[in-house]
Amino acid sequence: MADKLFDEKTLRKLERLSLIASRVRAGQMKGERRSVRRGTSIEFADYRNYSRGDDLRRVDWNVFARLEKPFIKLFEEEEDLAVHLLLDASASMDWPREGDESLHKFRFAQRVIAGLGYISLGSGDRLTVTALGGARSTQIWGPLRGKGYSLNLLNFIGDLKANQVVDFNAALKNYAAQGSRPGLCMIVSDLMSIQGYQDGLSVLQSRGHEIALIHLLSPDEVNPPLTGDLQLIDVETGLPQDVSIDNAMREQYVNRLLAWRDEIGSFCTRRGIHYVTVETGTAWEELILFELRRLGVVQ
Repeated sequence: MADKLFDEKTLRKLERLSLIASRVRAGQMKGERRSVRRGTSIEFADYRNYSRGDDLRRVDWNVFARLEKPFIKLFEEEEDLAVHLLLDASASMDWPREGDESLHKFRFAQRVIAGLGYISLGSGDRLTVTALGGARSTQIWGPLRGKGYSLNLLNFIGDLKANQVVDFNAALKNYAAQGSRPGLCMIVSDLMSIQGYQDGLSVLQSRGHEIALIHLLSPDEVNPPLTGDLQLIDVETGLPQDVSIDNAMREQYVNRLLAWRDEIGSFCTRRGIHYVTVETGTAWEELILFELRRLGVVQ
């Protein structure tokens, strides 16, 4: 499944990038990441155990000759970053069910998470990827570090399915309660959960995470091509709703959706959460290469 997420050309673009956390505390374990603080030094500071995928040029071969065990040399002002990638695996992400696959929300989200994960492993971050499902269906990869785990990561993401009924607030709270080391927490979701999102995000922040929220919708959700008397079926609950759609109702729908986005953006701004809204009609790599760079979480 990994080869279907993205090609070698895209991988080469991603290899030049890093994920950045400007507010989270540094990790306790030294890593390969160069600190973004001023006054960085290249003076030797410490060693850590070699991890698969580490740059062999960083191995201290003199120590290896004495101990027969590989260690990586670290330098002052280098620190690892705990990266948490959370993917909404609710049934509403399995949309649209027919048509252009590039517009499919979950497939788009898989590519974004895979790209961010690839960047993170290449930077020596301590990476955890989680698909948020129902109470017993959450799937977790990691925490692991090192570029050597990239193929394993891509296979994990490529095999995920969106078919759960998810209480998004509860899922975020449960993740926060696991007590993972605080870090950069990047979430991809359509936020279509009756229970909301605000409490869950607040709990994650209270645990020390810096949050970036990627709000994903498909073009037909933003501007639905529907008219007449219809029966709409909720893809998660299966509950029907009879509606009559004319131009006035379509306009009302669009206005409410824009207000909903604005409400989410305002909440995130007040809380210091990075927020970007994107439609699947956008090329997924543009989200990483441009929008997340603009937010300052990718450089």
